[in-house]
Amino acid sequence: MNVFERIRETICGSRLTICAGLAAAAMLTAGAGSVKHVTVFADGQETRLTTMHSQPEKIIAEAGVAMGTYDEFRMSTIRVKDDTEIHIVRAVPVKLEMGGTVREMKTARATVGRLLDELGVDRKKYQPSLNEDVPIRKGLYIKLRTPEEIAAEEAQARVEQEEAAQWREGYVETSRGSLRYTSVMVMEASAYLPTDGGGDCITATGLPATHGVVAVDPDVIPLGTRLYIPGYGVAIAADTGGMIEGDMIDLCMESYDDCMDFGRRDIDVYILET
Repeated sequence: MNVFERIRETICGSRLTICAGLAAAAMLTAGAGSVKHVTVFADGQETRLTTMHSQPEKIIAEAGVAMGTYDEFRMSTIRVKDDTEIHIVRAVPVKLEMGGTVREMKTARATVGRLLDELGVDRKKYQPSLNEDVPIRKGLYIKLRTPEEIAAEEAQARVEQEEAAQWREGYVETSRGSLRYTSVMVMEASAYLPTDGGGDCITATGLPATHGVVAVDPDVIPLGTRLYIPGYGVAIAADTGGMIEGDMIDLCMESYDDCMDFGRRDIDVYILET
């Protein structure tokens, strides 16, 4: 083999090596940027697109969806692949109270517990007023309490229970003095705002909806009956509701936070003497 033949063989060998390398690179590139069909759900709309991207942030941008500072996304698969769904979760405002200070923040976390984890709240030092599996929603109010604060609240509850036992003797001590009651009922109570329902803030009896006005089932408590509810005060049965049936009562509150704090619970309702 002369010099020229050796050069030609070397060149051909190099070309084969380069070709093999390019083929391998092409295969790797094809694997990393393979075509995928991905659906992005945001703000009640869905966008289905064909993409070469594997990073969800780039796919979201490609779908024309803008992400806020505190917004999050959740995927149906661990990594982006064909038929992956990407759901955009918009952050909502919530309030967090701790040590008498109320802090407003925005979060896209799914539950109260997830938010507290994000904030690094030590559960041995602070306990939330809501269960940790309560879903995050707009305007949610979360109060963090120390063991000492919880003990004080429980002590106050015991005092109220003792006072309630005395009231059963026939008189209720209220801000309006001692009022006589004729009977007491245990009822399932909820809370509502004056603007709930029709939105005109007028009750079924024509009275304005305000604190001290409650909705009842007229077959159980006649409209116009004066009541006393521990922790709420003297009230009048002046409204009705489609969901208020039987031993149920709905208390009108002054704010959304008051409604959320009250929630749904069993209470004693005292029927006052006319």
